[in-house]
Amino acid sequence: MTRERVIIVGGGIAGVSLGSELALDHDVTLLEAESSLGVHSTGRSAALFMTGYGPAPVRELTRRSEAEFARLSALPDMPALLAPRGGLLTAWDEPGVAALEAMIAAQPTMTALTAEQASALCPALRTDDVLLCGYDPSIRDIDVHALHIYYAATLRHRGGEIVTGARLAAATRLASGWDVETTDGRRWQGDVLVNAAGAWGDEVAGLCGDAGHGLSPRRRTVVISRPGRPFAGAWPVVADIAETWYFKPEGGAMLMSPGDESEMPPGDVKPDPLDVALVLERVNAVTTLQLRSVRTSWAGLRTFAPDRAPVVGRHTGEPALFSFVGQGGYGVQMAPALAKAGAELFRTGTLADRELAAAIAADRLPAKLDH
Repeated sequence: MTRERVIIVGGGIAGVSLGSELALDHDVTLLEAESSLGVHSTGRSAALFMTGYGPAPVRELTRRSEAEFARLSALPDMPALLAPRGGLLTAWDEPGVAALEAMIAAQPTMTALTAEQASALCPALRTDDVLLCGYDPSIRDIDVHALHIYYAATLRHRGGEIVTGARLAAATRLASGWDVETTDGRRWQGDVLVNAAGAWGDEVAGLCGDAGHGLSPRRRTVVISRPGRPFAGAWPVVADIAETWYFKPEGGAMLMSPGDESEMPPGDVKPDPLDVALVLERVNAVTTLQLRSVRTSWAGLRTFAPDRAPVVGRHTGEPALFSFVGQGGYGVQMAPALAKAGAELFRTGTLADRELAAAIAADRLPAKLDH
């Protein structure tokens, strides 16, 4: 294989994980717009490892990532990347019951629970109106920071370069490859440009000839509140199957989200006070936690393609442009397998698993190139 100069735009978990794989046999330069890595979605993730979460290709990539998480956790000086948590899913109406029954049937690690069993796992949960509960002990917390640092360090160790404070301003197609310029006037040339810019994915694509994929950045709010009554830190994450709220113990307080998905332009998003108030109201309604005050809150952007599957591969008619975007709310949990799949698609144009390749292929979505 020809050793190519690869320019990756974006230093979140997507960019650094793929970059670490490609640096094995390519000259990789990663450009990150911010002054440090992982400022936006990756750094604001309350990541959970859930093999039953997301559309089919996401679930498959998450399942494949489990062994790699275990391998990485066994490396010297590496903390355990997955920590036990468990997940308690609840249904409060008939549509929710149908959705939860389908999940229990499809997820081998999940079992139905009685209200009494659910109360034993989370004594603060009000179970009088719960119609069905399901418990999955395989749900775990992810050490996002350690995973991100590992991939960035591996990229550098393999000879790659990471440049921060390098916001893309222009991308000019050359006879072979690209000439890119950042807002401060610096320039790089490469054979292939990899778009791993997350919420800015379509904006970066636009600089390359309006080759966007209809990406939709959506705000997700997270709130930390201290309950008015004691609680056990060993509780599982507890969620409504309709994703209108979830909560879990975190550092002596309660981390929670209203499951919001407000469409937003790319940027440094802030939580909406209405969403903050809404999650307190929703969690108080289904628990005895007596949440009153907010210690802190933040928001991040989860960026989805129209079918909510990742967008990975070279553009039709433009082999020098490679997309690695649309990870949605699943980017961290499927990062190990998605990076390997992305690298294989980059090198060979295909995957041994043709069904998975078709589900994540960049050319499944409309894209326009105008050089």
